[in-house]
Amino acid sequence: MKVIVGSTNPVKIDAARTIFSRIDSTVQIEGIAVESGVSHQPWGDEETRRGAENRARAAMFDEADYAVGFEGGIIETEHGIMTCAWCAVVNASGRCGIGGSVNMVLPPKVQDALRQGEELGSAMDELVGAHNTKQGPGAVGILTNGLTDRRMEYEHMLALALAPFRCPDLYEEK
Repeated sequence: MKVIVGSTNPVKIDAARTIFSRIDSTVQIEGIAVESGVSHQPWGDEETRRGAENRARAAMFDEADYAVGFEGGIIETEHGIMTCAWCAVVNASGRCGIGGSVNMVLPPKVQDALRQGEELGSAMDELVGAHNTKQGPGAVGILTNGLTDRRMEYEHMLALALAPFRCPDLYEEK
């Protein structure tokens, strides 16, 4: 089996490797840079979901069995700005599965930076004095102090997005 991830971010590639290895221990995973077709910092579930699907569709090539797109975004809620993230999986025939998760209220300093147009990754880097945290634990790993991290959350979303492929008879229209 061959799977292409619409990103070169090692966190996203590792999440895909972990989940697809449970299906096929000989799976080949490749990451390629593709455009999301949405804002660099997506606002709202709809834009974030669209970015994930755009990435998956852009990564699908003839030799691949599946392509995966992950997109992280933010949402405005009654509790303040929260994280959101979505995963899309497409197969060679164009069928698409979607899974999402990772809603967490962000610290006030990060919310202020986001409202001023900064991206979440750089706002988190600034908050903790680190560099490129989005290719590591991400906001979720930092703010839970290691209880979870970005890779684990992406694994969870990918597993959810695979539901229509794992139980196709339950998703067929009658």
